[in-house]
Amino acid sequence: MSNAIAIDAIPGVASNDVTPAAGYRRIEEYLLAILFALLAILPLSEIVLRRVAGVGISGSGALVQHLTLVVSMLGATLAARDGRLLSLATATLLGGRARAAAAMFSGIVAASVTAFLAIGSLQFALSERGGATLAYGVPLWIVQLILPIGFSAVALRLVWRATEQWSGRIVALLLTITICALLVRLPFSAEHLSMPALVVLLIAAVFGAPIFVILGGVALILFWRAGLPIAAVAVGHYGLVVNAAIPAIPLFTLAGFLLAEGGASNRLVAVFSALFGKVRGGPAIVTALACAFFTSFTGGSGVTILALGGLLLPVLRSAGYSERNSLGLITGAGSLGLLFPPCLPLILYAIVAQVPMERMFLGGILPGIVLLIITAIWGIRRDPGRKTMENASTIPAGRALWEAKWELLLPIAVLVVLFSGLATPVEAAAFTVLYAFVVEVLIHRDYKSIGAIAKVFAEAGLLIGGILLILGVALGLTSFLVDMEVPAHAVAWATASIHSRFVFLLLLNLFLLIVGAVMDIFPAIVVVAPLIAPLGVAFGIDPTHLGIIFLANLELGFLMPPIGLNLLISSYRFGVPIGQVYRATLPMIFVLLAGVLLITYVPPLTTLLPRLFAP
Repeated sequence: MSNAIAIDAIPGVASNDVTPAAGYRRIEEYLLAILFALLAILPLSEIVLRRVAGVGISGSGALVQHLTLVVSMLGATLAARDGRLLSLATATLLGGRARAAAAMFSGIVAASVTAFLAIGSLQFALSERGGATLAYGVPLWIVQLILPIGFSAVALRLVWRATEQWSGRIVALLLTITICALLVRLPFSAEHLSMPALVVLLIAAVFGAPIFVILGGVALILFWRAGLPIAAVAVGHYGLVVNAAIPAIPLFTLAGFLLAEGGASNRLVAVFSALFGKVRGGPAIVTALACAFFTSFTGGSGVTILALGGLLLPVLRSAGYSERNSLGLITGAGSLGLLFPPCLPLILYAIVAQVPMERMFLGGILPGIVLLIITAIWGIRRDPGRKTMENASTIPAGRALWEAKWELLLPIAVLVVLFSGLATPVEAAAFTVLYAFVVEVLIHRDYKSIGAIAKVFAEAGLLIGGILLILGVALGLTSFLVDMEVPAHAVAWATASIHSRFVFLLLLNLFLLIVGAVMDIFPAIVVVAPLIAPLGVAFGIDPTHLGIIFLANLELGFLMPPIGLNLLISSYRFGVPIGQVYRATLPMIFVLLAGVLLITYVPPLTTLLPRLFAP
């Protein structure tokens, strides 16, 4: 996933651009920033009011959940505007007219699928008329209209980006309208058209159509073929985005962005460098610790590589590490924090698989430490043996620790707030935003203007919009699989064919590695977790242990060809061919695979802390 967070220059808009289009873009971004800030303020107000007045804001939970829906759809439209919706991006391998034709084709298909998602969303919203109210008498269906409005805006922007020529955009729009009209009125049966439609969707995916289009398109085709209303996809999308625990995802993401775009990265690297930079393998330890810390809060290893890669690569190279080993270590370490709380995949898996979030947080700590240690050991063994390194921090360790004390205390503060009963997971996430804001803006003053702060909020909203767009339509696909009783059939087959828990776990590892190689971690959780959870129950595997096995394999999937996220991000960040990144990362794949197997076959690594401390 391209999680680029270069906020100093918004794509396509110069900082001194005063055209009406640029002004409209800034209005969108400031609106998103304001709504995102409100999303954090409401849960914080709940904490204060409960302590002071003994009562919270009426309807606050529903307001926060639906504000998440609004933020996600507005963020998705901005991501579509800037061409930053997650895709395979294989069309970049083409050139000239072939690339332009591929962009036009994938853009028209993407816009057509998104238009049908808008139609299904409108059907869903209208069906809710006369039903429940959100809060203070506001009809719920009015708020739900944000779905068709948002999907329509995304569809129009996909048409706009299909080509740079006005004539081409008009043609793309007319073709999109024609395709939608024909599919609504064609006399042919869905059974005859579903397979050609899937083929067209696959070609569009190869040519660069966004991932949400592929997942949503498959879901639409399957529901259509089965004679079920396509509004079911919108129902699934809405149900996931307004889930009571989902607001924790955008809030923790925002906290991570505030840290990553402030001076926290420099202060933390200085601390780790001061503590370990002068010992053998110190640069590898610095890399592993810094990456793990940032990934645990940003939720995406792509953000970590982009934010820290420019700092860590010179540190490794100055210590004598080869370019290949340096590149492999940074790429592999980029996802180390995925098992540490409060990382987003832990939260999402807890929601989807219905495992208590506190148990997932505790269960990931020791396995995360295992992966961190074996990565550091590999880096130590690759140390060229220099006594010192040129870029090691010259700041005394005590001073470095003091300057970074607030960032270092953040994980402890979050866990204390969460496990003390002072706050729900969503409120703890809002507290994390407040903590990061106070540290980066008020204490260290890393942000010099309100505009800079607003850009961080908007960038976080843009990223979350793209993620929740994928997750929502992915749940529509999952709903179809559940309706077709795929999990039940999988359990029946597995229990009849596999009689050893050891063999089942080995096959599960192989399956999840394949999933990680072809699917991003967020849609993989939504689509695959509901399928394997019943299998875990059938084989007597602790649900928390199964969840950590799942996430550890998907963490390794970030390094698996052909579309492992870290491989693509490293190639982009360091300007090296993707094949070179493959070769550099291969040793790290085997190292982390050993750690995944250890996590899989030694359950106490996962279950010990939840057994001791989980409520």
